[in-house]
Amino acid sequence: MRRLHILCEGQTEETVVREVIEPYLLSSDVYVTWSIFTTKRPAGGPSYRGGMSTWGRLVSEIRLLLADSSITVLTTMLDYYGLPTDVPGMATRPQGSPHDRVTHVESVMADTIDDPRFLPHLILHELEAWVLLGHEALGELTGDDALAQAVRAIVERAQGPELVNDGANTAPSKRLLRLYPRYRKTSDGPLVIAEIGIDAVRNACPHADAWFSAVNTALRREL
Repeated sequence: MRRLHILCEGQTEETVVREVIEPYLLSSDVYVTWSIFTTKRPAGGPSYRGGMSTWGRLVSEIRLLLADSSITVLTTMLDYYGLPTDVPGMATRPQGSPHDRVTHVESVMADTIDDPRFLPHLILHELEAWVLLGHEALGELTGDDALAQAVRAIVERAQGPELVNDGANTAPSKRLLRLYPRYRKTSDGPLVIAEIGIDAVRNACPHADAWFSAVNTALRREL
């Protein structure tokens, strides 16, 4: 058996991994585990989990996980939007498409950690991009067809859910909240993603598709 471990940014990503990605990737020779990024480890008290802070804290978490020899491949589900500026590669991002820029950061992260088991993945631009893809499911969930059509128009104008940008007021989550103030990130988002399924995400999101392919390749390489 080979073990894939996914380090999640927060509760929403953990729910998607547990309820959608784990069943998708599970096979007779691979099993999936996950954890939420620990933002603080106070002495004598509980750890605080969820939300990115600094590269220093993230690299400590990554190296702690890599110390577990039972992990065959360690990957991440972290939002590219809002990624700390001190993450390796952020300051040297090339001009070009969002896909080129995020791939550059992932590559530098991998080089910095320098462990063949580490496969960094940054969601372009955040997990709500996958939710925007599910405009029909979102409309059914809310009973609001106008919302569904507005979300579809956002994706069409951007020419794909991963290209909905990462501005402070225009990131996928900000757009969803503006259209639907009652949007619940930790419950509505996973429900929509579960409804559309990973194959739909892969078909519409090239960066996500490349990640799933890379995960499968890395696991097969270890067999």
